[in-house]
Amino acid sequence: MGLYKYLSEMYRKPEKYGISELIKRRLVEWRKEPGIVRIKNPTKLHTARKFGYKAKQGFIVVRVRIRKGGLSKSRPSSGRRPKRMGVYGYSPSIGARKIAEQRAKRRYSNLNVLGSYYVAENGKYKWFEVIMADLNNSVVKADKYVYNEYIRPKNK
Repeated sequence: MGLYKYLSEMYRKPEKYGISELIKRRLVEWRKEPGIVRIKNPTKLHTARKFGYKAKQGFIVVRVRIRKGGLSKSRPSSGRRPKRMGVYGYSPSIGARKIAEQRAKRRYSNLNVLGSYYVAENGKYKWFEVIMADLNNSVVKADKYVYNEYIRPKNK
């Protein structure tokens, strides 16, 4: 087995490999951080590489914290019967991972999102890491994967 296979196995069974305590300590630190944080290295390297991450200029990793659960909808002020208020059971039309990508894109508007993946969760939050690339950077332009996926115009 290669390195990435061992890494994926380790994150799939954290109790077996003794990293569950490390994950718990990380969550305590991450709760104190802001909602969107640029990080130096990806937490799950094997997953980040699947989305095109390379440890070179022009690629960044952003960890985004998303609140868990359904979104609360404000209660209408005018008179309606409770069934028609639409307050209970309201859920967003897009998933948490997509919301994380949108928030990262809003913060770093000059970068393009290559992909994102789930990192961890606790009772209140979910954390995702978003891989982003600066498509105008010469190092990124020279990268075949990014060039073929994002820069080269698609044939229609």
